[in-house]
This record gives sequence, structure tokens and C-alpha cells, in this order.
Amino acid sequence: MPFVFLALAGVFWGLGFPLGKIALHEMVPAHMVLLRFAVAAIVSLPFALASREARRLFRNGPVVLAGICYGVAFMVQFEGLARVTVTLAALLVGAMPALIAVTAFVLRERVSRASWLGVIGATLGAVLIAGKPDGSGSPLGIALSLVSLVIFLGWLLALRGAPKTSPGMAGAMAVPAVTVVIAAITVLPIALLLHGAPPLHVSAAAWGGIVGQGLLSTFLATVAWNVGAARVGSAAAGVFINIEPLVGSVLGIGLFGDPAGATIIVGGLLIIAGSIVTVLGERPEPEGGERMADAAHGLSTD
Repeated sequence: MPFVFLALAGVFWGLGFPLGKIALHEMVPAHMVLLRFAVAAIVSLPFALASREARRLFRNGPVVLAGICYGVAFMVQFEGLARVTVTLAALLVGAMPALIAVTAFVLRERVSRASWLGVIGATLGAVLIAGKPDGSGSPLGIALSLVSLVIFLGWLLALRGAPKTSPGMAGAMAVPAVTVVIAAITVLPIALLLHGAPPLHVSAAAWGGIVGQGLLSTFLATVAWNVGAARVGSAAAGVFINIEPLVGSVLGIGLFGDPAGATIIVGGLLIIAGSIVTVLGERPEPEGGERMADAAHGLSTD
């Protein structure tokens, strides 16, 4: 069952790209992200206000910073998605484990040789796609997609300072729920300042994309990941990160007719394979040491 939950989380995250692309046909990225987080925040609010422990998180510096980074990262990511194909945006997310490994090394955490090989492979894949996207997007869209990963990394770093919560589903959901609510509060003034009030009179398809992102790609993905990752080893859980770019790219090619040239295929395979090698190459830290990868595996939600 833990692996079923992890697989569902990866699928739900991967669905965020095609669902977002549908909504982007009728609104700007900032409005889409605002409405997505509004839906997710409504569902998350009961968890965020359920206990005094959860409510205190709204005054916790690392959690507040994580929420701000989370909201801004999605805005940047979907500004990039508006300029690239679903497939390209999804595959670039596969470089995230490589970024985590590099940051772990900078923070003086041990990184194995196998992980470094994975980092090199994933980096080469991202460089290959960025250098020759085969008509899948503009350089600006690729740059924004990659910058969003750096901001997501900041979100994970901030979460490392979040306080431990009580056991059980309510405790496990406290930090993710508060993070989502803070992200929604962060996105609101930015979207209003840039583009004014979001359009509400859009098609059923656009609303389906927005609600799907809020419920599936944000709220349920977080729940499924936390339940699954708490019951298996971090290396095993980390492999499921790669379901997100795999699902996104398959749907992009199959449903949106995204171009699938040799560069995209080879680069995507390098990213996914490199990410798997990076995760499986992790070495367990001595007891009491907390790893960047553990934060990513237990707290991720894309």
C-alpha cells in the first residue's frame, strides 16, 4: 500500500502540467496559479486550523518562508509552461533530484559516486534539451522552468527548519496545509498587482483544469506522498519522484501532440535515468543526521 500511495502522488503531480496547459488557454499563468492555490487552500484550511500546534506554524519563520517560496515557484514554473510544451516542462522537473544532490554536497552532506554519476546524467539531459529543444519551447520558457526548480529547492531547504509535528494524519498534514495556505496568500497580491482580478467566466474545461490542479496535483498528492514516504525507505520513495516527469511527458505527447524529436527523447531519458541513479546512490547518514534528500522525499508536493 505505501508504494500505491507513492505512485498516486507521482501521477497526480504529473497531471498538473496537462491540467495547467488546459487552463492556460483562457488565462494568464498568474491567474491560473492563484485560482489553483485558492482551491487547494480551501481544502487545506481545516488541517491548517485543526489544532493549536498547526496554527502556531503560521508564526514559524521556516514554514512561512517555505510557503512564500512554494507560491512563487509555481508562478515562475507556469510562466515557463506558457512558453514551452507540456512534455518539455515535465521532463525538466526530472533534474530536481540532481539539484538536491548538489545542494547536499554544498551543505557538506555526503554524496556517493553513484549519485554524482546520476547528477551528471541528469544535467547532461537538461543541457541537451535546453540547447536544442526541437521546437518544444522558447529559451525564456526553458529558463523560467529551470529557475522554478531552484526556488522549489529553496522551499525544501526552508522546510528543513520546520518543527516536528505530532504523529498521525493530522500532524503529518499540518506543515503541508499551512504551507499551501501561505503560498495562496503570497500569490494573491502578486497576481492582482500584475493582472488584476482573475477571470471567473471561463469554460468548464478551464475550471476542470484549475480544480484538478488544486485537488489532485496539490492537496491529494501531498497527502498520498506523506502517507507513503513515512512507511518506506527514502531511497525507495525517491524513485517515485520520476513518475511526475514521465506522466507529464507521456500525456504531453499523447494528448497535446507535443513534438518528440530525438533530442527530447534522449534528454528526457538521461534526466529520468540520472535522477533514479541519484536517488538509489544515496548513503544513509549516521543516526541523528538529517538529509536534504529525506526532506525532499517526505515533504515534496509538485
